Amino acid sequence: MVNTLWQVVAAYVFALAGGWISTSLQLAHKPLCALISLAAGTLLGVTIFAILPESFGASSWWTVFLALATGYAVFFFISKHIHHVCPACAASHFDADATRHFSEIANALIVALAIHSTTDGLALGIQGETPATDATKWSLFLALCIHKVPEGLALGSLLIGAGLHRGAALGWVAAVEATTLLGGVIGYFFLANISTFWLGLIMAEVGGGFIYLAAHAVLGEMLKHGKKLVLTSFALGVALIALLNIGLRVLG
Repeated sequence: MVNTLWQVVAAYVFALAGGWISTSLQLAHKPLCALISLAAGTLLGVTIFAILPESFGASSWWTVFLALATGYAVFFFISKHIHHVCPACAASHFDADATRHFSEIANALIVALAIHSTTDGLALGIQGETPATDATKWSLFLALCIHKVPEGLALGSLLIGAGLHRGAALGWVAAVEATTLLGGVIGYFFLANISTFWLGLIMAEVGGGFIYLAAHAVLGEMLKHGKKLVLTSFALGVALIALLNIGLRVLG
């Protein structure tokens, strides 16, 4: 229990760290682009090398693919009809025009990001109940922590650009990202008694959302910035998770 909950809290702290950096310092978009692409790579890597193998081991292949597609479709629907589900993955869309009209999109952004962050926390929270290997658990934790930093950075930058004072902007980052903690609590305390079959499907659905976030982040950054930086950082993120899984499985 302690191990699971501290991971959820740590992911939240990484998001706050990103928000603090963006509300305190003026970060150029090039390093943010590299970090976004790296985080996208880790999300895809953890889906391929950790989530899917565990899901296939717990559930039938067709139900896993159905859950994967459903997770992708949910995030696609939210981004298309409500708001971009992840400010980091859509950082290139948050230009000067977006900040000027922030008051019009604030509610939609908060709802979309709250759903996304709850899913992050849920993925970490249910680890205490799954028979997943240590490699899967640690790679998921690492991927989410890396992803949370540019998420907090992008959200904080948007809030500052919209005219909020530093304290208010950081407060909003803390409040919205707190849904990560909510997801962790739901996953750990309320999904404790469901079967491994359903736990596998929940993780597959989370993986579908991760695939959407990874694809959206990389394509968005490539359209506005150089392909070399984006693809190199993305590949590094995938490789990082792959090596972590291989190393932990060998040691285990």
